[in-house]
Amino acid sequence: MNRIAKVFATLKKQNRKALIPFITAGDPNPQITVQLMHQLVQSGADIVELGVPFSDPMADGPTIQRSSERALKHHVSLNGVLDMVSEFRKTDTNTPVVLMGYANPVEAMGFSVFAAKAKECGVDGVLVVDYPPEESAEWVQCLEQQEIDAIFLLSPTTPQERIAQVAKLARGYVYYVSLKGVTGASHLDLQDVGAMLTQLRQHIALPIGVGFGIRDGTTAKAVAGLADAVVVGSRIIEEIEKSSETELLNNVGSLIGALRKAIDEN
Repeated sequence: MNRIAKVFATLKKQNRKALIPFITAGDPNPQITVQLMHQLVQSGADIVELGVPFSDPMADGPTIQRSSERALKHHVSLNGVLDMVSEFRKTDTNTPVVLMGYANPVEAMGFSVFAAKAKECGVDGVLVVDYPPEESAEWVQCLEQQEIDAIFLLSPTTPQERIAQVAKLARGYVYYVSLKGVTGASHLDLQDVGAMLTQLRQHIALPIGVGFGIRDGTTAKAVAGLADAVVVGSRIIEEIEKSSETELLNNVGSLIGALRKAIDEN
């Protein structure tokens, strides 16, 4: 059982839901990323999603786009992100780390080389936004050979055929995008989310995390009542943007702590 499976198994026994925060590696600077990852865990994160900065993050709204731009100004590369995971693993061998990003950096490195490096560094899962499941068999196989979970996205507009495809290929957990739009949007309809999760669970046995549009404890608590995990990204990036470097870790920690408390109230 890998780290992701262990986390969900432990939480299920405790009747609790996972909190999965997202940050972009290298934002606001590369030196603070590993400290931020540890802060997320200390404040209540169960799994850390680490964004690989990319010049054209088409699924992301303005907030996460800006975080990629800040990281790229520091020349943060995929190799650099893997180095950050290695550094994190020196003192945290338990918390799952999922890389989230786009196809180009992985394609440039090559599937097999990337998968081997990711395994060596301690990566547990990878979500590549623009790898459609219909074309992902080789990709999933490369990850499986290194015991890394292939995470896939589903959305309100995903057709039944693709849901069935994801059900076959996905490992670890499935990330359900709760609304039509990009990250950071705020028009979250919980009734729609609940109905869709009921439908998805007819096909998918894995835990399902819900992200996009979760901005505070109230929405986090409501989503935790429906899903197996709550994914929060843009709201954390906003906190990073508005915090001075001396306040950043404490401010992000306070935000994660508040989300953790709200989720555990279910």
